[in-house]
Amino acid sequence: MALLSWNFHSQTLGISASANVILPQAAVEKGKKLPVLYLLHGLSDDHTNWQRRTSIERYADPLGLAVVMPAVNRSFYANMAHGPRYWDFISEELPQLAQSFFPLSDKRADTFVAGLSMGGYGAFKVALSHPDRYAAAASLSGAVDMARRIANLDEIDPNWRAEMEDIFGPLESISGSGNDLFHLVDRLSKRKRRPMLYQWCGTEDFLFEHNERFYKHAKKRDVHVAYSKGPGGHTWDKWDEQIEKVLAWLPIKGRA
Repeated sequence: MALLSWNFHSQTLGISASANVILPQAAVEKGKKLPVLYLLHGLSDDHTNWQRRTSIERYADPLGLAVVMPAVNRSFYANMAHGPRYWDFISEELPQLAQSFFPLSDKRADTFVAGLSMGGYGAFKVALSHPDRYAAAASLSGAVDMARRIANLDEIDPNWRAEMEDIFGPLESISGSGNDLFHLVDRLSKRKRRPMLYQWCGTEDFLFEHNERFYKHAKKRDVHVAYSKGPGGHTWDKWDEQIEKVLAWLPIKGRA
């Protein structure tokens, strides 16, 4: 297993960007194009946290799975109203660059995305927006109901409002937009080609009710989600446990 620290200049962002990349050495040496998981971080994290806080390297190695872990700061994977275009970066530029630098498959069947908290929101946002590119997506403790969460910002933390406006612009514009996962589910329900979806949240997590609402909404729209819940909060021990389960669930071709 090779772990690479990848630094490059992003034309989309206009700044230097970073990602950590896991490559299964045995598969690389065989000259194979690798299935790839884009693994997204949470609000207070960066591209190093998945590697530092979980056993993702150990879990991915026997699967012959490449893992790309990019840094997007506190952007919510959006084209920021006052900041860089992180949505264009994560959904367009990053996959193209990663495929040009590393032996990654460009086939939908080999392409997956997952994340925790803000990254769970980002993972579902990418896959629901581009169901023709991703075979599966997983959200762990995801911030899956941003329209509702931001509507209650003053109750949660008044200091957040300016930051969220820098990201999303007028906050009332989120509902029904490409930043609203509920809207994206509605749109996906009209399409035949859909990614597999995996969702987990701890019952003591502050985002638990949001996850319950999202699952019920998807079910109402006849969009299947492999949803589970259990004891736990917004903590790394649960995400380490769950990411191993996500990798076991992914439809990786040639799995033993």
